[in-house]
Amino acid sequence: MMGKKVILDVDTGVDDALGILLAVRSGAFEVLAITTVNGNVSMRQATDNTCKLLQLLEAEEAIPVYQGADRPLMRESYFEHRVHGKDGIGGALADMPLHKAASDGFAADVIIEQAKRYPGEVTLIMTAPLTNLALALRTAPELTQLVKEVIVMGGVVGSYGNVTPTAEYNIYVDPEAAKIVFHAGFPSLTLVGLDVTRKALLTKERMDTLGDTPIGRYVRESTADYMQRYYERNGVYACVLHDLLAVGVAIRSDIVTTKHYYVDVETRSELCDGQTVCDFQNRLSKQPNIRVCTDVDTDAFLDLFVRTLQT
Repeated sequence: MMGKKVILDVDTGVDDALGILLAVRSGAFEVLAITTVNGNVSMRQATDNTCKLLQLLEAEEAIPVYQGADRPLMRESYFEHRVHGKDGIGGALADMPLHKAASDGFAADVIIEQAKRYPGEVTLIMTAPLTNLALALRTAPELTQLVKEVIVMGGVVGSYGNVTPTAEYNIYVDPEAAKIVFHAGFPSLTLVGLDVTRKALLTKERMDTLGDTPIGRYVRESTADYMQRYYERNGVYACVLHDLLAVGVAIRSDIVTTKHYYVDVETRSELCDGQTVCDFQNRLSKQPNIRVCTDVDTDAFLDLFVRTLQT
């Protein structure tokens, strides 16, 4: 494999899983590893889901999976079973036997090892709470100068949250970890938040174009309840592709518009814990630390996703 070197960090629920499908099938990446973390589901469930997805893709021998943190840095776990189902992927692979378990090694250590092995080449695609990366930074602060870029699906800067009125789920689950990552000093850190992911809606009509293939059947089955929950909350019957868009940005950065801002994370608020606070007017007089996605070419992104999974 000769594409961009990436590590995917996931808490494999419905949209993480679609992101894995896109990452592997696109041919755009050399996937060095997939690391799992506590989030939508337990770290162990996320690991099983990830291993099964790689079996579906017949890539289980090519891509190693490593387990990471099984809890946030300081808080209790907060799962999203109502949205993603008890197993995280809507029961879609419940009957698939698991042929290969995770590889030996801890996710944070693997991130450090791969960054040192390929200095300046590794892109970290983070579609889960940022616990693993925060732990890696605690061990190796120099990681900020070793990786090429970090792309984070998380936060919301100009709209409402999806787990509280102000917070997006991935940041809310471990805001202390997000704060460490945001302030670490990565030269290239992109935030793919709800401001743009909410525009990336996969409708049933587009989904049907995936055809009657193992991948197409998996996508329809895994997203059925997910789409129903979205309809109940928003009145639109569609699958919102949060984590998947972060993978799309790693493939084609031109599908989003970004602006450089100073962004911090609220960690001590009764009402606003986990909120990503963006200093749009530079009122804090601090140097920008994050490239914030402000718009997305929805058609280009959805075409990329559907075209890739059709092949």
